Amino acid sequence: MRVPAPPPLTIPDEHAKPLVIVIDDDESVGRAIKRLLHSIGIAADSFASGEAFLKALSSMSPYPACRIIDVQMPGLSGPEVQRRLAVTGMPIIFITADADLNVRAQALSDGALAYLRKPFDDGSLIKAVRTAIG
Repeated sequence: MRVPAPPPLTIPDEHAKPLVIVIDDDESVGRAIKRLLHSIGIAADSFASGEAFLKALSSMSPYPACRIIDVQMPGLSGPEVQRRLAVTGMPIIFITADADLNVRAQALSDGALAYLRKPFDDGSLIKAVRTAIG
């Protein structure tokens, strides 16, 4: 009986991974979420504003598979960024310290995949991201 040869060894390509974008004006939050995602093998990048993200979006490669966005930010708020990119169909996860149920209801109605209140547990965020990127 012939034993099949093992598959060739492949080195993971960082660019082949789905890219998750974190947009939060608190840069320490963006760094912490990036570290969390990297620790489970998910590529991530962060931006300190919706404007900075929108400016960089056209030249991003790979194109982001998911966005994690703070609701309340100076300049463009999370929901404003969501509305500008609604046609892309890119999944969005909102994070916020705000307990306003109307904002939550509107974000989910506008297509947000999840709405997590800060401080959220890592497991909830990971679950939402894995759902978003398949």
